[in-house]
Amino acid sequence: MKFTIYGKNMHVSDSLKDALKKKFSKFERFFGPDTEVYATFSKEKKYQMLEVTIPLGRTVLRAEEKADDLLSAIEVVVDKLEGQLRRYKTKIQKNYAEEAKRYHLDEIEIDEEEEDIPEAKVVRTKKFAVKPMSVEEATLQMEMLGHDFFVFEDSDIDTICVVYKRKDGNYGLIEPYDE
Repeated sequence: MKFTIYGKNMHVSDSLKDALKKKFSKFERFFGPDTEVYATFSKEKKYQMLEVTIPLGRTVLRAEEKADDLLSAIEVVVDKLEGQLRRYKTKIQKNYAEEAKRYHLDEIEIDEEEEDIPEAKVVRTKKFAVKPMSVEEATLQMEMLGHDFFVFEDSDIDTICVVYKRKDGNYGLIEPYDE
């Protein structure tokens, strides 16, 4: 596995990097040596936070944890990612068969309780006209509607985008890109 480790508002020591790599070594049997792991350690006020993202082709595993101690955050993130793998193993294998062959997901053991989790369904479909507007207008429209996100056509780039409200109270913008 290839690790890219960042520190945001902090320095990441070699011992912390080693601890992260050691804990993630349990995933080496599922993923090949080319699998990338992006880890970001950060400090926010009195908390320390770890965010890990593992892109698996068109699927992305992601977990984050705030804790007083970064070593315990590593433990929790590893547990979360392991749980995601167990829960979504079958869906990943079924929906992304070609990608699933590259990873050894069949080695993941599923608890009987997790196998009985009902599959989520789309229970409502809503259609609406997407109007060209600026990001600022879309943000205002989202706030006026009281929604957490808003789909619009960005008038500057003529592309469908999504603006959303983040947990920290700021806004995020999702733009598609051409490959």
